[in-house]
Amino acid sequence: MKLISIVVPCFNEEEVFAETYRRLTETMSHIDKTKYDYELIFVNDGSKDKTLEMIREKTISDPRVKGINFARNFGHQIAITAGLDNCKGDAAVVIDADLQDPPSVILDMIAKWEEGYDVIFGKRRDRAGESAFKLLTAKYFYRFINRLSDVDIPLDTGDFRLMDRAALDQFLSMRETYRFVRGMVAWIGFKQTFVEYDRESRFAGSTKYPLKKMLRLASDAILSFSNTPLKIATFVGFITSCIAFVGILYALYMRLFTNNFVEGWTLLMISVLLIGGIILLVLGIIGEYVGRIYGEIKRRPLYIIKDKIGF
Repeated sequence: MKLISIVVPCFNEEEVFAETYRRLTETMSHIDKTKYDYELIFVNDGSKDKTLEMIREKTISDPRVKGINFARNFGHQIAITAGLDNCKGDAAVVIDADLQDPPSVILDMIAKWEEGYDVIFGKRRDRAGESAFKLLTAKYFYRFINRLSDVDIPLDTGDFRLMDRAALDQFLSMRETYRFVRGMVAWIGFKQTFVEYDRESRFAGSTKYPLKKMLRLASDAILSFSNTPLKIATFVGFITSCIAFVGILYALYMRLFTNNFVEGWTLLMISVLLIGGIILLVLGIIGEYVGRIYGEIKRRPLYIIKDKIGF
């Protein structure tokens, strides 16, 4: 009998937790009991509400439910990693607690897994309840990162996916600090496919990915999977140097062959401001990469578990 692990990262999900549990168990009640069993792993990512209490209650009433309680908030991508680290399944499914990704799609993923695919990701056909800004940025973000990166990250997808144990073990072998899970899963390869679905509105509560976190995730994606910003910085630095060289020739000409020294002041100021701005931009890009190198070489654990429940 094969075990399917379902990992659910949770951050302040008390309004939706009961419904999430109900719909997940209802979905998994339709699997072939002679072939499969399942476990539900809820990862409490430093919630401030009653999420942890609700997880504890479910571990008592349902032996299939397990809980991981972080010592503090470590972030969504780390919570996914912790759940996958601690799952025992022959395959693992990652799904958010907000029910925007319908649990019923898991059955379609299992069917694809039975066909021999190692990774099956959910591809969004429609996104209900999203703002025009969110839809626009989501549409073009992956197209942008795919242009920069050597890794082809599937378009219109999130972290909702099923991974076979072989693919999962390779994913878990990558212990980088700044994690972009969907990009890392694309990087490992294996036989991958997708199932399409219509994404629903959030069942309750508010989004856990405001603009600030979205920008941080985008930064992790770009800097972790592409060195193109460094190449752009080099190119911009070269162009700026050429402009500066022309400015130097002009300044020498004005000094040696004319008496109109003051007239070069405008060009001088423009050159200084332009070059200074470019230098700060390039240093900022390099600083982002250096900061990530610093974060990696400290070799701190990705997360700290305060306690495990139901294991």
